[in-house]
Amino acid sequence: MAKIIDGKAIAQSIHSEIAQDVTDLSKKYGKVPGLAVVIVGERKDSQTYVRMKRKACAEVGIKSINVDLPGDVSEENLLDTVLDLNANSEVHGILVQLPLPRHINEEKILSAISIEKDVDGFHPLNIGKLAMKGREPLFVPCTPKGCIELLQRSGVSISNKRAVVVGRSNIVGLPVALLLIKLDATVTMVHSKTPDPKSIISEADIIIAAAGQANMIKGDWIKPGAAVIDVGTNAVDDPSRKSGYRLVGDVAFGESKEVAGWITPVPGGVGPMTIAMLLRNTVDGAKRACEEASKVE
Repeated sequence: MAKIIDGKAIAQSIHSEIAQDVTDLSKKYGKVPGLAVVIVGERKDSQTYVRMKRKACAEVGIKSINVDLPGDVSEENLLDTVLDLNANSEVHGILVQLPLPRHINEEKILSAISIEKDVDGFHPLNIGKLAMKGREPLFVPCTPKGCIELLQRSGVSISNKRAVVVGRSNIVGLPVALLLIKLDATVTMVHSKTPDPKSIISEADIIIAAAGQANMIKGDWIKPGAAVIDVGTNAVDDPSRKSGYRLVGDVAFGESKEVAGWITPVPGGVGPMTIAMLLRNTVDGAKRACEEASKVE
């Protein structure tokens, strides 16, 4: 029977560490870390995520700078907003909530965010450094960073282990594979064009599932004792629920927990860690900015 990795509890302990860091930073430099969260339009899911991020900021003492723009805002105006935030010394992190409306070039907007404030870790320079041996990015994307933190804080060793990442998105699959390589795992990526994924996944000591397919990975795909981090969040019909649906991961949890050594639940596994890592990146950005400013003085 697997040890259930409690993402909520681990995230809560990280929140406590961050709150202490915010207090220390304020005492030492008289500065409060500031996170600008930019949302365009009125997508319900995006608004929910943004509300959660702003609430988390308040809980640890990070100043949340709220920028709410209409769905028909021009690309030029959004770009100007980002450049203004780049120049604002009270802002140490800039997060543009994705997806953006179709008339806006997402890559153009994300590339305009100052690398020193790119708390999402998606700037091409940050991803490029993540991919290079001996280079360190200023920020690492939040969900991949959270996956690694869950493994490390649960006592799962990564070095010399065989890891399989299921999914190759820019947001999770690719960066988490690069992080695992940096930590000396031997990494294989499984994606939609991979033949016989079961045979590859069943050899893994560590599985990071981020394919976006409900219950894709079955219990008999998992090597006994493997660590399973399930990033998937999929809605499946459930007439017994008031909402009419429930959330499940990419891993069939019930049967997999009988085989794995460690496993994250959905919800309550990776989700809370993504926001915890966003807060951590913001505080790290504020520390770096304060240290640089004190050198200049």
